[in-house]
Amino acid sequence: MEHHPHHEDTERRILDSARRLFAEKGYEKTSIQDILNDLGLSKGGLYHHFKSKEAILEQLNADEWAVTARLLDELIGRKDMSAIEKLRMLIVSAVDAPDHLDLVRSQLALLKDPAFFTANMRFWSTGLPKSFRSLIDLGVRDGSIPTTYPEEAAQLLSLLGNYWLMPCFYPAERADMERRIRCLATMLDAIGVPVFDETLISRAVKGLTALAPEGEASA
Repeated sequence: MEHHPHHEDTERRILDSARRLFAEKGYEKTSIQDILNDLGLSKGGLYHHFKSKEAILEQLNADEWAVTARLLDELIGRKDMSAIEKLRMLIVSAVDAPDHLDLVRSQLALLKDPAFFTANMRFWSTGLPKSFRSLIDLGVRDGSIPTTYPEEAAQLLSLLGNYWLMPCFYPAERADMERRIRCLATMLDAIGVPVFDETLISRAVKGLTALAPEGEASA
């Protein structure tokens, strides 16, 4: 297949610009014209690569998931870590990565749209648990995750982590968020998935509190 470096470079510039503007202004408040102005690009030049602003966001999210999938593959292949350590690292990649958190924050307002919310909930309940389950199964085999509820644990991490812990759904100041995360940790400990050590709790509190809607207290 023939490659077109200029085509790929322009597409990457559009994605980089959109990602930065979405982070600065929010997805809903960023227009296609804002992206065009930032790049000095014509509408035709942009629409040659992406048919809409929604398509740009879909590609950004797809790229994020590809990064996570590569990390998961890398973690599964490592021999120098236990499965519980690998699971912690996977969670850290979601709660302690500024670029990822910026992209999540930029589209939180879209969760008010029933169709967008439903699509995300479907992913949280089906796609995402598979990633956690693969590491939990490794932990059952190496003894670092002594659970008899691997599927339920994967679902708890996915659904509670992306819904109950999200301040856009359940507003929380820092102390409230920490209490909530410690409650989830207690639940997981009780079923043999001791993933939340003190370091991960601290990083999760910081990252998730930062997702609070603008203007909301986070002391």
